[in-house]
Amino acid sequence: MYYVTKRLEIAGSHSLRLNYPSKCTSLHGHNWIITVMCRAEELNENGMVADFSLIKRDIAEFLDHKNFNELFDFNPTAENIARWVCERIPNCYRVEVQESEGNIAAYERD
Repeated sequence: MYYVTKRLEIAGSHSLRLNYPSKCTSLHGHNWIITVMCRAEELNENGMVADFSLIKRDIAEFLDHKNFNELFDFNPTAENIARWVCERIPNCYRVEVQESEGNIAAYERD
């Protein structure tokens, strides 16, 4: 099995839709770290599991310096963003989304 990991650093804002009072319902920003993990039993015709530049283009360039509420029709929690990233990247099996030093969410395919 081959494995690759791509770490992305982006700036982005969001406001959460919550069923309880929270300061997170106000628009606020983070310096996000998104870690994309891919695997494959065989390398593709280019000798890769995944092309790092395509991951950067499809994820970082789409999200960087944006308001996530304007990009998504779902509640842009770190958990939901992790799932969205994982579903966009071929051979991706796990994504970690860090929105601050102590807050990390992960999504992993079975």
